[in-house]
Amino acid sequence: MDELKDLVIMKDRQAVTDSLKVAASFGKQHKDVLKAWKNLAAQNCATKKMFFESAYVNRGKEYPMIYMNRDGFTLLAMSFTGKKAMEFKLKYIAAFNKMEAYIREQEAAKQLPKTPEELLQLTMKATNHLDERVTNVEEDIDYLKNKSEVDENQRYKLQKARNKRCIEVCGGKESNFYKTKSRKTFMALAHDFKEYFQIPRYDALHKEDFDKAIEFINGWYPSVLLKRDIDEVNAQTNLDI
Repeated sequence: MDELKDLVIMKDRQAVTDSLKVAASFGKQHKDVLKAWKNLAAQNCATKKMFFESAYVNRGKEYPMIYMNRDGFTLLAMSFTGKKAMEFKLKYIAAFNKMEAYIREQEAAKQLPKTPEELLQLTMKATNHLDERVTNVEEDIDYLKNKSEVDENQRYKLQKARNKRCIEVCGGKESNFYKTKSRKTFMALAHDFKEYFQIPRYDALHKEDFDKAIEFINGWYPSVLLKRDIDEVNAQTNLDI
């Protein structure tokens, strides 16, 4: 419980964390976390309400830092990948839930019901809010497990599958085409892969599409023109390599 309390605090009556804690938790340089936040702010001004600029003092000198609410943290942490990153994301979700529950309790204590009717009304509101929060947490966890980008291990497996398939299509490592023009095959596979999954790069693939991606790579076949080029180059017996 103390660990969760340290991750998220109450500031201006809402649950927040700060860029220093995020950097320390995820093993990032603080300047890189600030850079990621600035990129988000530059892409969409709507993110400004999720972050609050502040400062901290170190050895008598003031440095910039940011506070962020649950939405700001979720948006910022999207790009953090790996097993450890997943563990900390789930810990932050739990910490936000705990702090937000505490804040609700404090607010409720200020507005205690004075009649049975008010008590019933307050109970119904609390139940509805809890159901909504449970739904939001489930959606957050589903996003982290399925909608977030593939992790380091999955990227490695994609790379191995890609290399293996391109070597096969070229005719093996000893083939003329692989030794002289294999780059064309890798580029063609990359183009078809990104077009099929509608992503800008391999590591932008969603985790939920990982198995489908492996299946796509293993079943990929070059275009007619590229296949003709491969066959012609491989048929040359006196190719100077």
